[in-house]
Amino acid sequence: MTNGAHIPDGEATDWSVPQPTTSAFQRWRLRRVPYFERPKPPHDWRWVVGGIGRTLIVTGLMMFAFVGYQLWGTGIETARAQNRLENEFNDQLETTSTSSSVTPTTPTTDSGGTVPATTVPVAPEHTFANGDPVARLSIPKIGLYDKYVVEGVRMDDLKNGPGHFKETPMPGQLGNAAIAGHRTTWGHPFLDLDQLDPGDRITLVTLYGTYVYEVTFIEIVAPAAYGRVIPTTDFEHATLVLATCHPAYTSRERLIVFATIVLEESDPLMRPASFQEADPGAGLPGDSPPVDTGPVDTGPDSTGPETTGQVTETTTVTTSVDTVPPTVPTGQDDGSGQSADTFAQGWFDDTDAIPHVIGWGLVLLTITVGSYYAGKAARRLYVCFLVGALPFVFVLYFFFQNVNRFLPPGL
Repeated sequence: MTNGAHIPDGEATDWSVPQPTTSAFQRWRLRRVPYFERPKPPHDWRWVVGGIGRTLIVTGLMMFAFVGYQLWGTGIETARAQNRLENEFNDQLETTSTSSSVTPTTPTTDSGGTVPATTVPVAPEHTFANGDPVARLSIPKIGLYDKYVVEGVRMDDLKNGPGHFKETPMPGQLGNAAIAGHRTTWGHPFLDLDQLDPGDRITLVTLYGTYVYEVTFIEIVAPAAYGRVIPTTDFEHATLVLATCHPAYTSRERLIVFATIVLEESDPLMRPASFQEADPGAGLPGDSPPVDTGPVDTGPDSTGPETTGQVTETTTVTTSVDTVPPTVPTGQDDGSGQSADTFAQGWFDDTDAIPHVIGWGLVLLTITVGSYYAGKAARRLYVCFLVGALPFVFVLYFFFQNVNRFLPPGL
């Protein structure tokens, strides 16, 4: 029995009434000390080990988030760009009329399948700026449909979709049209390019027609030999090259897909009016764009054009097809020492990204510190996350976007 000392004076307890009970969670909350009211832990070895552990956990989470950005975040950017390119390309198709500038001519072929250049009309002069849509690409074998190809193969160009080498003919024109694309990040349009087999079809819709190519073979080359498969060596055939890094998630080698035009399934071919000069830093390893080498003999008794000059370091902005030698010199040093294909960029090559990374990093730090003090003022830890979560994720996206510029394109 109890002597009732715990009962206040003047009060009586009715034990017949059920007393309120508390749950385990309520008892835990009563015993729990709010985060910002807890005493500071002593700065001993346990504090050091705990700090290292928390740092490693945060670093690991940030790395996982960055991988997620690479695999999916970059694809979101490319998808948005593709939607914009679709609208631009369709507008161009509506305003482009080939009947007034190109006379449709069915090219005749000889016994070897060669298309004499003199029987093919010249394509209208049309200069595309970097990033402009030039074609719509479909490869049914690998499930690639309606991917819009842009002009140029700079890093900024390939973020929007596959890029057309400016110094090569357009698809549907005589010569070797070349297109490069990412295999992992930025929508990875060429991820399954290695699954193509001879005979598979590649369809390209341009402003002047639809052209179907047939895969002939696939080759894996070293980066140093990459440029040797791009230049045109025969202006009497319409060929296509698709290039990407190899193996997937690396850029150690280059995967090259060769294809030839299927005349029976394509619109009439054209001769390219001219070529544009390659972008600095996005050229072909060891190559210089073809230069004006003088007139080419295309008479009926000639066996083919002949080179009358050598490629020099100085190049012209445009080069007429009628003056392009049949074999573009390859493997020559252009003297700049910086000629490299798009996928040759290494770690931390884009030094222009440094101030952007530092700037966005400082913004992240500001959001983190501000959220901490907001929660401390409210004496509730969850207030930190409520205040800082959305701004942190938003800024983190742009932080990763610039950090990604330090990585090789194949990663």
